[in-house]
Amino acid sequence: MSSAPSDSKRSTPWLKTDFEFFESVTLRWADNDSYGHINNAHYYSFFDTAVDAFLLDRDYRKYLSGDRQTLVVASECRYFTQVSAPGWIRVGVRIGKIGRSSVTYDVAVFTDESDLAAAQGLFVHVCVNRETQRPVEVPADFRLAAKLT
Repeated sequence: MSSAPSDSKRSTPWLKTDFEFFESVTLRWADNDSYGHINNAHYYSFFDTAVDAFLLDRDYRKYLSGDRQTLVVASECRYFTQVSAPGWIRVGVRIGKIGRSSVTYDVAVFTDESDLAAAQGLFVHVCVNRETQRPVEVPADFRLAAKLT
């Protein structure tokens, strides 16, 4: 978990060294828009894929299942550098903040050409009771596991 508060609105891109987990994503020609760069909407798909891979890699899903589930309630992205297909990106993921019922994941897109994020943002998941869909506390086991990794 990062020591600084999650803040994707800061004016400078995050560094690749700010992240320990990365998910590689192959860029397709279909990801480019009429301007010749990756369409902004695709970044949210990259973020979602990377957060899911992070949860699977760290085996965190076991803490967020059973009678509870997580829902994305907020997301944002700030763009710094154009990226174009074909090619690859690496999406860095870290836990930015754990609240009472929410977890904020910081996410950033990196290319091989730079250690600075080409884009960065966040995904906020809220834990809810699967049946009532009302917010519930983030499990203590998840909090402990997040501190240890």
